Amino acid sequence: MQRYDFLKAIAGEAGDALAVCTGWGAREWWALRPGDGNLKTRTLGLVSSIAAGLALALPHRKVIAIDGDGAFLMNLCGLPTIAQQSPPNLIHLLFDNECYEASGGTPTASHVADAVTLALGAGYKHATWVKTPAEFRTAFVHAWQRNELTLIAAKVDPGQPRDLPSLRLDEIENKYRFIRYLEETEQRAILNPGFDSKLKS
Repeated sequence: MQRYDFLKAIAGEAGDALAVCTGWGAREWWALRPGDGNLKTRTLGLVSSIAAGLALALPHRKVIAIDGDGAFLMNLCGLPTIAQQSPPNLIHLLFDNECYEASGGTPTASHVADAVTLALGAGYKHATWVKTPAEFRTAFVHAWQRNELTLIAAKVDPGQPRDLPSLRLDEIENKYRFIRYLEETEQRAILNPGFDSKLKS
């Protein structure tokens, strides 16, 4: 099964959650759940940290981190900090295809490193492997309802559907559209904090 099959199983359960994505997972999530509440990170490894920051800043909003094994392993130092802060509204999704797929398929070290064990060891309250999209959806719904920091991991095959639409925006445009979306939905000025009163008038 590919990452897309797992994402498809939860797209209808995501509500108005903010999503922080990396690699090709971003293109798949946009195809399944398009909108300006999705943020694609340019720097490998920062998905979990950016998502945690959003979750802490907006505790009333669900935040989903859509991570890959290469990015996850690159930011192991962030896991204890995330666990220490333990934002209850953060659901960390990890798709492990054992390669850096978006940059040519070089193998990662995930075949010798257990992401769930690493997350639990860092202090995550909940972390689990799932094998099927149905199990993935069940774990996601439970995490949503439980409202405690959770990692859900799945081994997936490389690749994605051939007919996926391309992302028609780069990371800079995406960033500004994402921030404007937050300003609109949160009624809070971010780029120009001094103009807060204009948003509320």
